[in-house]
Amino acid sequence: QTQLLGVLLAAASNFLISVSLNIQKCAHLRLACHTEPKPYYTSKLWWCGITFLGLGEAGNFTAYGFAPIALVAPLGCVSVIGSAFISVLFLKKTMRAADILGGTLTIAGTYLLVIFAPNVPQELTPRRIQNYLVSWPVLAYSILEIIIFCILLYFYKRKAVKHIVVLLMMVALLASLTVIAVKAVASMITFSVKGKMQPTSPVFCIMIVLMAASCAYQVKFLNQAMHLYEATAVVPMNFVFFTTSAIISGVIFYREFQSAALLSVFTFLFGCLLSFLGVFVIVINKKEEHLQIPFIDCGHIPGQKLTGKIQPDSHSSCYGTLDNEDNSVK
Repeated sequence: QTQLLGVLLAAASNFLISVSLNIQKCAHLRLACHTEPKPYYTSKLWWCGITFLGLGEAGNFTAYGFAPIALVAPLGCVSVIGSAFISVLFLKKTMRAADILGGTLTIAGTYLLVIFAPNVPQELTPRRIQNYLVSWPVLAYSILEIIIFCILLYFYKRKAVKHIVVLLMMVALLASLTVIAVKAVASMITFSVKGKMQPTSPVFCIMIVLMAASCAYQVKFLNQAMHLYEATAVVPMNFVFFTTSAIISGVIFYREFQSAALLSVFTFLFGCLLSFLGVFVIVINKKEEHLQIPFIDCGHIPGQKLTGKIQPDSHSSCYGTLDNEDNSVK
């Protein structure tokens, strides 16, 4: 019953997140249609979306206290399915055959995930988490993660390699730390509600710091990927990398598949594969909405670096000029 509560809470939270994202998108599109666009934070509709987003993330956080990481993390596909279908209502988009096919695959995969997920009821006390932290598998896994992250960070900083795989792999490595910390914090809070207070323990404070730091850098690299690449490429790849790293961290740190049957493990992994495939089918080849911008981008003019924008002159039929223009540009 506790695990079922976590499943329902995670699914409802991810659906609420998809609603919030569509509401925010709708608010941005409405503001862009005004003759004098206002800042987005002046829109009541945008604040409504932000409120739903906060509630959804809080629900996701709470779900980790009731269900295993290997079950909560893949349920993020619910937000992708919900966004595809809710956008038909909020943004008046047309329903595609790919949306129906992808939604069917993802729902089938989610069903297998829920049925064959590991059932490991355990009370995560500070002492138990401390024992997990100093175990040999966790120490070896942590050292391997640090080495891989340092290598990727070297290519990112020194060699200026900003390939989508490099960025999202760093996000996934940080996400594995995030879910470990979130699971620990949420479980200790849930355990505290039952009468045994845990927030005063050093392990609780360490996990809070780890959760905050990993979240901050995770958002940084994810925003970099969203800035450089299309969302149709970032969303499915990030979902696959994040879910895979979360499941691996749950298996190694919390030993979630320790007593699972081999057939259950294979069926669970097959459900993950169906969910990944469904998300790719929904997102791939999807046209993106671009807001109209009141300037012309000159970044592709040969021999001219982009130092500014050409602003339309409302009082004449001519456009403005480039900064520091020379005779060749004229």
